[in-house]
Amino acid sequence: MNRSYYSAEKSDFIKTSPEAIFGTLARHYDFALEGPQKRAWSFQIEHLKKVLGELPSGYLFLEFEIPRIVRRADAILVVEGVIFILEYKYGASHYDQSSIDQVIDYALDLKNFHAGSHYIPIVPVLVATNAPPKTWTCEFSQDRVANILLANETSLSDLLISGLDLIKAPPLSPAAWANSAYQPTPTIVEAAQALYRGHRVSSIARSDAGAINLTRTASCVTQIIDEAKRDGKKALCLITGVPGAGKTLACLNIATERMRTDQASHAVFLSGNDPLVKVLREALAIDAMEQSKISMGRSSLRKGDVRRRAHTFIQNIRYFRDDNYEADAPPVEKVVVFDEAQRAWHQEQLSSFMLRKRGVPSFDLSEPEFLLSVMDRHTDWCCVICLVGGGQEINTGEAGMVEWLSALESGFPHWSIHCSSQIQNPEYDWTNDLSARLRRLGANIEPDLHLAVSLRSFRAEHVSAFVGALIIGDAGKARNLYGEVSRYPMVVTRKLQRAKEWIRSQARGSERIGLLASSNAIRLKPEGIFVKQDLDPAQWFLKGKDDIRSSYYLEDVATEFHVQGLELDWALVCWDLNFRRTKAGWKSFSFAGTRWQTVGDHNRTRYVANSYRVLLTRARQGFVIFVPEGNPQDPTREPATYAAIYDFLRECGIEAI
Repeated sequence: MNRSYYSAEKSDFIKTSPEAIFGTLARHYDFALEGPQKRAWSFQIEHLKKVLGELPSGYLFLEFEIPRIVRRADAILVVEGVIFILEYKYGASHYDQSSIDQVIDYALDLKNFHAGSHYIPIVPVLVATNAPPKTWTCEFSQDRVANILLANETSLSDLLISGLDLIKAPPLSPAAWANSAYQPTPTIVEAAQALYRGHRVSSIARSDAGAINLTRTASCVTQIIDEAKRDGKKALCLITGVPGAGKTLACLNIATERMRTDQASHAVFLSGNDPLVKVLREALAIDAMEQSKISMGRSSLRKGDVRRRAHTFIQNIRYFRDDNYEADAPPVEKVVVFDEAQRAWHQEQLSSFMLRKRGVPSFDLSEPEFLLSVMDRHTDWCCVICLVGGGQEINTGEAGMVEWLSALESGFPHWSIHCSSQIQNPEYDWTNDLSARLRRLGANIEPDLHLAVSLRSFRAEHVSAFVGALIIGDAGKARNLYGEVSRYPMVVTRKLQRAKEWIRSQARGSERIGLLASSNAIRLKPEGIFVKQDLDPAQWFLKGKDDIRSSYYLEDVATEFHVQGLELDWALVCWDLNFRRTKAGWKSFSFAGTRWQTVGDHNRTRYVANSYRVLLTRARQGFVIFVPEGNPQDPTREPATYAAIYDFLRECGIEAI
C-alpha cells in the first residue's frame, strides 16, 4: 500500500538529489503541474534536507494521503515514535485560521481513523515560511494530539528539536505505521462528495467487524436490482437501520454505482427532506468546482452547469411527483432510492397538499401509492429502494411503513418485497401488525437489509440506544448504557453561555458545531433562541467559521426539520417544555397562542418525542444539553417543570457542567 508520493529514511532523503525527489513527486501527481506547485515542492525539498540534517533520526513521507478529507499532507515526519504533520504555506507572511484548521484536521483524521495512529503522539505543525516567529508550548489533549505549533522557515528545526526533548514515546516502524488500516466514518456530505467523484463505499467507510454490514447491505441491494432486471420483475426493497447507521450512505453508493456501471439503469436519489437535498446538492456543486480547480489550476466549469447535474442525481420527491403527475409514460429512472420512506405522506396529507399547492382536486393516492404507480408504468422491470429510520417520523401526515405495505397489498401484488425481520419491530410498525401483512405479501427476509451499528458516532456505537432509552423514559437502562459511551462526552447545564463555551472548547480544527432545538420550542425565545426564524440549511451546514450564517456562530438555531439526515461533530441541544417530565413519564405539549397545550393525539405525541430523538442523534463526537432555569413570573416557563427535565437527564447519567 502506497499512501504517499515519496518516502525515505533521513539518510536516503538527504543524499538523494532534489531533482530525483521532485521527479518522483511529479510522476504521482494526477493534475496539471503548475508553477506554484513546482516552486512549493522545490522549496520543501531543499528546506527539509536542512531540517532533517539537524535531527538525530527520522523517516519522511511527502504528499501523504488523508483519504476522508480527500487531501494530502505536505510532509509527515516520524521521529523517535512521534508523528509530526508539516503543512507548508510557501511565501505566507502570517498564520491564517483556515491553514491552522487544515493541519489540525489532518491530525484528528489520522488519530480517529488510522489504526496505527490511535495511541501515538501526533503534533500538527503549520510552516508559514515568511511569517514572524512564534513562542510555543507543546501540550497534548487526552487523545494525544498536540496543540498546533507555528513555525517559519528558520524556526522549524529548533521547534522540532525542542519538541522531541519534551515528548517521550516508544519507537515505531514507519512502514508499519503508514500501512496500518484506515477506517474512516465520513459525514454524509463527505461521503456524497467522494461517491460522486467515483470512490466506492468500501474505500471511504469503516471496515471493522462492527460495521461490516454496510458493504453487505449495498451488495444485497445490488443483487436484488440485478435479479429484477434479469427476470423482468418489479421489486420493493426496505432498508432499516438505527440512526447514523449509514442507510443514506449505502444507497448513495448504489445510485452512483448505477451511474457508472449501468447507464441504461438510470437511478435517482429522492427525498422529501428539502434541507438534506439542498445541502447535498450544494456540497456536490462546491466540490466539483474545487476538484476542477485543483486538476486544471483554475475551474473549467460553470457552477450553474454543475448544479444542474447534481439536481438530476438528487431530487426532491415533490418535483419527481410533479414531473410524473400528468405524464402517462414511465420515467427514465429504473431504480429509485427513496430516503426516509417512513416519512412518506398518507392520502389525506397528499390530497390536501395537491389541492392547496397544485390546484389538483380529489387526489386519492398516498405518496407510496403514487410513487409505486409511476414506477409500475415500466413494462419490464424496476426497483424502488426505501430507507427506513425507526422513530424518525416528525411531522403531520407522515404515515410510517404501514402505508407502503398497504399500497402493495391493494394495488401492486405482483411486486416482490425484500426486507429484514427488523421491520416488524415496534419502532417501525406504529402499533400496526406488519408481520401479518408481510406474510400475506410473501416478503423475502434478508438479514443484510438492516444496519444495526451507528457509524455517525464513531466514538461510541451505543449512543442511539442510550438516546432511545432516554426518550422512552427508562432512566435505569439509559444509565447502564451511559457507561458504554464513556468516549462520547454528554453533558447538561442550566446556563446557555456555559454550554456555548463548552462546545467551543471541545471542537478542534474545522469540526462543525451547531445550535439545535425542537421546532415547537417557542419559549426558548427569552434565551435568544428563535426557532421560527428562517434558516438556509446549505449555508448553515457548509459555510465556514468566517461566515455569520454558518452553524459555527451558534446564533441561528436549526430544528429537527433542518438537520434530519445530516450531522454535526458537536451539538448544543436546547430543551423546552414541549417535551417534559411528569410523574407519569414524558408528556408532549404544543405552544399555541399564549400557553402550552397538552398534545392528546397519539401520532402528534410521537412526533414531539421523535423531534428530540433526532436532535440528540445528530452529533458524531458529543453533545451538551441546555435546560433553561425558567422564570417564576412567567407561567409558560415554570422553573419546577424545567428542573424536572434536568433532574431526569442527570438520573440518566449525564454529567452536569
